Amino acid sequence: MNYKNALHVLPDELLKEVQKYAAGENLYIPRVDERKKWGEGSGARAYYKERNEKIRSAYEKGKKQDEIADDFGLSLDSIRRILSQKPKDAT
Repeated sequence: MNYKNALHVLPDELLKEVQKYAAGENLYIPRVDERKKWGEGSGARAYYKERNEKIRSAYEKGKKQDEIADDFGLSLDSIRRILSQKPKDAT
């Protein structure tokens, strides 16, 4: 990682304000576009997408909602909610 001297990057007013809080400290300032969507970093987003696809597939093959709820350890209301939603991309 390349470090830049804040004197060369930040306007004087901003530098003085930062110095009030973190003088002499190393700071990492993340890019705005680095923020990931919910669940992308942990894999939860992909897990729930796959699980919901399996639920829809089981229902389309004729399995009853209460059986699906038991198989996946979910409430009947949760199964109904998943089945009523249109599949979403994991992007």
